[in-house]
Amino acid sequence: MQRIVKERDRLLRRAVQAGGLVGSATTLACVLVPGGLEADARLGCVVLVLLMAAGQYLLGSTGALRWAVLTVLSGEAIILIVGFTSHPGVPLNLIEESVIGMVSTAPMCAVASVLLTSPRRLLLLVACFVLTVTSVAAVTVDAPDRTVLLALTVSMWLAFTLASWWIAQSVPRVMHRIAAIGRAHRAERHASELEAQRRQDARLLHDTVLATLTLLAHSGVGVSPIALQKQAGDDARLLRQLRLGGLPTPRRSGVYSLESASVLTLGDTLDAVRQRFERLGLTVNWHGSGQVQLHSTVLDSFLLALSECLENVRRHSGVDHADVTITDDDSTVRAMVTDTGVGFDLGQVGSERLGVAESVIARLRDIGGNARLFSSPGAGTTVVLEVPK
Repeated sequence: MQRIVKERDRLLRRAVQAGGLVGSATTLACVLVPGGLEADARLGCVVLVLLMAAGQYLLGSTGALRWAVLTVLSGEAIILIVGFTSHPGVPLNLIEESVIGMVSTAPMCAVASVLLTSPRRLLLLVACFVLTVTSVAAVTVDAPDRTVLLALTVSMWLAFTLASWWIAQSVPRVMHRIAAIGRAHRAERHASELEAQRRQDARLLHDTVLATLTLLAHSGVGVSPIALQKQAGDDARLLRQLRLGGLPTPRRSGVYSLESASVLTLGDTLDAVRQRFERLGLTVNWHGSGQVQLHSTVLDSFLLALSECLENVRRHSGVDHADVTITDDDSTVRAMVTDTGVGFDLGQVGSERLGVAESVIARLRDIGGNARLFSSPGAGTTVVLEVPK
């Protein structure tokens, strides 16, 4: 909302500069018409028009009220000089009426653009309007076109004020609609990405695991036991890679590039886990060391337990972000998974809930590791995972 207000104010200030400076330039051209004004009055008006233009430029750049006051007072001074320096009893000539009509409209009413954003500024706007109309009425008592000048002044002030009010109201609405369109576009793109991922996963399973299961269902007819065993092993490695968050790339139907090393770097696989949960809507902030060498079986259990903890955060915590801190020493690698969610009472977890007990604690104990859980209602949850190097 703050950015919308800034954009609105910037647009209104640009309106002051555009409308005000154009009006000042037109007034200056009218003042300089030979024979229209007295020499002294012409010189004073030229100085005041330049001063008014400076106030309009600074008002459009900063929006400060002092420049609005300077602009209006300069215009008032021009009206009074032109109106009261004519010869007594002699009506205003056409040039004098034109100068009064021009300076009381666009150059002065342009300040309305920046006087609509607060009650104090609205009071200043009303005061400027009343002062302008009063001064025009005072100096055109004997002018034949007095009614026209007053009507022109009032109508221009009202028109500029209404136009500025419309801009001030429209900009926030437009920005909100743009933001809504952007959110809809992101939601549509996310849905498209999920659908594309679902189709890719379906093709992946069709080309690998389902093909192997089909062969087993038909007793492996036409395929040697050794080839069937190798294909099942390839499928097992593929499923392992998927559980760790990887995205295997197909080289051709039924053949995918996989990680086959027995010792892997922790940092390479943590990024895959992060990307996996980002696709599911959970932002994971990683801290600490990631370049730790672990044996394949230890790494499997460690990352699967870590993924189970993050999945619990995504499903049960009520927040969309978690922090994971990785540390290690000579013999142990530790991961601390922390969220600021709703938490829970550890004593109220039933024995039938096997997620943490089996997928985290039991899995790590099988490889000589350990897991500790800390949580309380309203205080979030912290899980510490430890595995041997």
